[in-house]
Amino acid sequence: MPRLSDFTIKSAVSLTPDYGLIVLEAADGGVIAEMRPGQFVQVKVPGVDDVMLRRPISVHDYDGRTLSLLVRRAGRATTRLLQMRQGECLSIVGPLGNGFTIADGEKPVKALLVGGGVGVAPLLYLGRKLKEAGHAVEFLLGARSKADLLRIADFEAIAPCHISTDDGSCGTPGLVTQNPVICGDYDIIYCCGPAPMMKAVAAIARANDVACEVSLENMMACGIGACLCCVEKTVKGNVCVCTEGPVFNINQLTW
Repeated sequence: MPRLSDFTIKSAVSLTPDYGLIVLEAADGGVIAEMRPGQFVQVKVPGVDDVMLRRPISVHDYDGRTLSLLVRRAGRATTRLLQMRQGECLSIVGPLGNGFTIADGEKPVKALLVGGGVGVAPLLYLGRKLKEAGHAVEFLLGARSKADLLRIADFEAIAPCHISTDDGSCGTPGLVTQNPVICGDYDIIYCCGPAPMMKAVAAIARANDVACEVSLENMMACGIGACLCCVEKTVKGNVCVCTEGPVFNINQLTW
């Protein structure tokens, strides 16, 4: 159930000129409401008075006491957010949306988690929870170059990590969809990143008869389905990604 809560910045680390990692703890020192992989929060950014709406950011990691957000510079609000430091406070609404499906109490599955750019954000927590549930996990992460790869050591601490870079500066040259790993023997593929990448991954999953879930990155304003900014066409009609998603099984989409 989403709630409005105050958080204190426990740490703020710059990862690249355009990306930062913000780790939050409850302002009252208590336990943070449970969050599932694939859900997101709406962050009110202080000090940017002409930006009225909160900013949607994926849950990057969560352990009950801390909430981690991987932030990409996209405008004035996120630039201000990346400038904030330890001890400053944020108002957050969450958790919001529906997360990834994790089989529980069934036979273990072999999962490939595919991310590109800031789309890697929800996959760290997802990979951790899949491993805790007894499933086999591998990551396939893509970026323009080695300098754009984010938190690779943290992903590698959870599971084997395959890398693709557009310029070939790290891992396999080319797009993640050109990496031979993606056609491996998997039971399910989870994916988040640019829409063209996710559609290409979905096509590969269908061709190989592999289940696939994607986390859509439609523009979200309110986060509660009121503004209709994030509408996506599905086999059952148009739905709001913020309330019906952001995670969808590809069989629900008209891709």
